[in-house]
Amino acid sequence: MPNLLLDITVPLDRFTLSIRWESSEAALGIFGPSGAGKTSILESIAGLRRGVRGAIRVGDETWLDSSRGLSLAPERRGVGYVPQDALLFPHRNVMGNVLSGQRRAERTAARRVAPERVLEVLELTDRMRSEVSSLSGGERQRVALGRALCSGAALLLLDEPLAGLDQPLRRRILPYLFRIQQEFAIPTVYVSHEAAEVSLLSREVLVLAAGSEVARGRPEEVFIDPAVYPMARAGGFENLLRGRVVEAFEAVALVELEPGTRITVAGAGLQPGREVSIAARAEDLILAIHPPAGLSAQNILAGEVREIREPVPREGSTGQVVVVVAVGRLPAPLVATITTQACRQLALRPGLRVHLVCKANALHVLAAR
Repeated sequence: MPNLLLDITVPLDRFTLSIRWESSEAALGIFGPSGAGKTSILESIAGLRRGVRGAIRVGDETWLDSSRGLSLAPERRGVGYVPQDALLFPHRNVMGNVLSGQRRAERTAARRVAPERVLEVLELTDRMRSEVSSLSGGERQRVALGRALCSGAALLLLDEPLAGLDQPLRRRILPYLFRIQQEFAIPTVYVSHEAAEVSLLSREVLVLAAGSEVARGRPEEVFIDPAVYPMARAGGFENLLRGRVVEAFEAVALVELEPGTRITVAGAGLQPGREVSIAARAEDLILAIHPPAGLSAQNILAGEVREIREPVPREGSTGQVVVVVAVGRLPAPLVATITTQACRQLALRPGLRVHLVCKANALHVLAAR
């Protein structure tokens, strides 16, 4: 991704949003609770919010420099914006909506993306002549994504595109978002209050609260920060594992995370050779200080305690600790949440060898390609 510089101040009703963020990552995420200012950041980048002061640069282009009185109009910023509600043209069918994005690309001589390929990736080819009134919520979101992809966008802004969908449908749409990143390589800023979504779709994340930065960095490190973890847990924090399917059976699949480290995942239809992203809740990981035996749980991962963290107290929090465990050469540690009493009874400490135990049914596939 070309360097993104975001150095802005935005007066809002309840607080003043003030952010300085510079990154060259192609997949960025913004995480925080509702009302934290996440949407205001996207609207500022897109040129849709008034009163923004500061500077916004994407690559060599300056979109905003209030010190010089420069502010490009939204149509000149090369942004593909997908808001929470998929606002489609009701008088056009699916292909008509997608082509409306392409018309903007033609006017600006921007990078072209073939609409037919977009519909294929989003699995909408058989719906291209359908009226938008006949579409499901998930299909509407995919059409909105397709329109943004075909608009010649230099930057894709996704504002909680799954917010209005129930959990099973969110799980079905997530792989499409993942596939878009892999297929079209358009730089993306993804906004959500769901930690698992941000972890899957971002290489760098900004955590926001009341218009101010709480933390910033790689998701696997940021979300286990004691100041962030309670917020991330409330927003559906899950450990994210990446691997390749090596064997598939009727209802489960064997996934290799690294040479010599394999786990069993519940789920039908996973074909050998596919790369998968798997989520595991911190509460579903059981810690053992001795090698367990005679268990029905099929997954046992050996590791070493890296840290024991006490989350910053929040309203409604209980006496729990976060145990950060390094497993083999996996790129990110795994996090288990246990009670303070269990931590004392096990005499956990950094450097102690432990085993993480998890049922296959406690793991779910977020995306596969």
